[in-house]
Order: sequence, then structure tokens, then C-alpha cells
Amino acid sequence: MSEPETETPGMNAASGYANPDVLVETDWVAERLNDPSIRLIEADEDILLYEVGHIAGAVKLDWHVDVQDKVTRDFVSQRDFEQLMSRWGITNDTTIVFYGDKNNWYAAYSFWLFTMYGHNKLKIMNGGRAKWEAEKRPFTKHVPHYEPTTYRAQPANETIRTFRDEVLAGLRNPGRRLIDVRSPQEYTGELIHMVNYPQEGAQRGGHIPGAKNIPWATAANPDGTFKSAEELRRIYSSNDVTPDKEVIAYCRIGERSAHTWFVLTYLLGYPRVRNYDGSWTEWGNVVRAPIEKP
Repeated sequence: MSEPETETPGMNAASGYANPDVLVETDWVAERLNDPSIRLIEADEDILLYEVGHIAGAVKLDWHVDVQDKVTRDFVSQRDFEQLMSRWGITNDTTIVFYGDKNNWYAAYSFWLFTMYGHNKLKIMNGGRAKWEAEKRPFTKHVPHYEPTTYRAQPANETIRTFRDEVLAGLRNPGRRLIDVRSPQEYTGELIHMVNYPQEGAQRGGHIPGAKNIPWATAANPDGTFKSAEELRRIYSSNDVTPDKEVIAYCRIGERSAHTWFVLTYLLGYPRVRNYDGSWTEWGNVVRAPIEKP
């Protein structure tokens, strides 16, 4: 978890969140566009948006390329992550602020990955790209250049990640809660192949036995900002997902579930939350993996 920082205006000090410092508002970002200690990273589901226009000084994280291993279905290695950060002029002391489209869906995914490699100074701009645009704040097409740095990452901390065998072994664990953050249609198996996502297909529809369906976007307000701590606690506690439980979230490839991981871990302070990034594209294709349907 990121190191707590001294609260400053724009950091949701009165929000009731367990770690209000991980969220910053658009005003906070706008006032610090020329701060060399801060690096903005745009991480979108729609990877073409950055070229349409982005916040001044922001670099583009292309999730198809920048953070995926070229051969294995896995993330980039520690060495490749270090090279990526160095290329963007990021040091171990740089404060990184993520933002993106679709309620910060991929911003949260990137936050999760960067956390695994031990970067402590991470934040998300509340409301993401949509809120910045709704407030008529400027975008630019200028791509910034930063002098390379020498960045050192820690070995991947996979305590916030889980794998298929661990999920399978814990299906009967009464102290564990599985959250399927996909849409109700995906959860029931009615929708197996999502339009425009051919790489996320599965042989079978349904959900992991015992999983509760709490769609990831229920954590967001209509303007893309995160709901209040009180509202979030109500959403999860009403589904018996409480801080005393071990929680595993999954979706199709782990990106939407990273959003839920962020909400539970940082905004509500749940101590034992992991993201199963193999998710349904793995589980729905594995021979003899048990599934449930209504």
C-alpha cells in the first residue's frame, strides 16, 4: 500500500476514505502541471484517446504493449518495468498520477501493477478524463519528452495477486469472498463473448462457484468519481463482503477487478484483497474448472 502523505487541499481529506491521499481532484492536478516531481500517466481502455488530446505533460500507457510480456500471458518483467519508467523520466521519488477513460478503469489497473513493483507514490485523478473534459479543461496533442532516468523496481510483490490454483483450492473457504465484477449478463453466462473484445473470449459462460456479482462500475458516480466511503461500505457489506474476510476479485482479464481491488484496499481499507487477473478468460477455458449458472 502506498505510504500515507500529508493531506493537502484536493486530496479528499473529509471523504471518510481509509487512504484519502491516493485520490486527487482535477483542481489539484491543474495547479501542478509544471511540477517536475509529478508525472501524469494516461491509461485508457481506448488506446487512441491520447492522440486525440491529453493533459499537458502526460505520457501514454498503452496496455496492449507497455505492460504486457511479448510471449507469456503475464506482465512485463522487473527489468522491463524499470526500463519503461526510466524512459518516461520517472524516478523512485516521482509522484505518479494516473487518469483515464471509463471511470478510471485502466488507471486503477495500472495503479495495481505499479504497486506490485513497489512504487509508493501513486495517485488517481478522481473522475478521470471525463471529468477533466466536462470541466472544459484543456487538452493538448503535444507529446512530452523527458530525460531518461535510472529507475529501480522491487521484485513483483504478488501478495496482491492470485492465481487459478489458489482460487480453486479456496472455493470452500468460509472466510473468503469471491467478487465477480463483470456485468450481470456475463455473470449468468448469457453473454460469453463481448463485442469488440475477441481476445477476451471463453469456451463457457457463467461464474466461479460462490462468487457474488458486484459490477465494478457500481463504485462510481455518474461523473466518473468514486462514490463516498459510506455508499461503498453499504454496497459491499450488503453482499457480505466485509473487512474481516479474505477477498478475491475477478473479471475477464483482471482490469475491471483491479478497479474493485483499488476501492476495497485503498478507499475502504480492507486488509486482504487480491486480484485474480487470469479471471474468466482463464477459468472459462480450463478443463474441469467448476462453474455455476443460475
